[in-house]
Amino acid sequence: MEPKVFKFGTPYEHMYNNMCATPEDEAFFARNGVLQLCKRGAAVKRGPQRWQDMPSEWIRQHDVVIAFEERIFDAVVEDLQIREPTVDFLPIHVICLDTKDNPHEAKLQGQVALELCWVLEAAGDRLADDAAEIVDKFERERMTHTPIKVLYQLCYL
Repeated sequence: MEPKVFKFGTPYEHMYNNMCATPEDEAFFARNGVLQLCKRGAAVKRGPQRWQDMPSEWIRQHDVVIAFEERIFDAVVEDLQIREPTVDFLPIHVICLDTKDNPHEAKLQGQVALELCWVLEAAGDRLADDAAEIVDKFERERMTHTPIKVLYQLCYL
């Protein structure tokens, strides 16, 4: 079967319908989990977004960025390092919870990411100074059951 390739920004609904065009396509993409991944994506946003296309003003609204693939983590860090700094020069904590992109792992790591977000949120005003230690402690205490590595990088924008 030919792979289906879509551009960034293509709505998940369009991708889903395209992958269900024939009963054979639908069975194939359901069997390999792609339809479920498409449904998962549609639940949180209209379509895939390319980080590098996001304006700095939008990015500055976030204190923490969590990536679920090391290559995405690297791309985010690199992009933040080459962007023109803003007047405020605010910290952005970039974290990677490297995850296999399948429904089972996504569900597990989604729960782990939510726990980490609650811990980071609880830090309040201490986040800027304590994030590295918080992430390190979280990894030691919470990630003992999995070989997934946690990466952390402090960037400024």
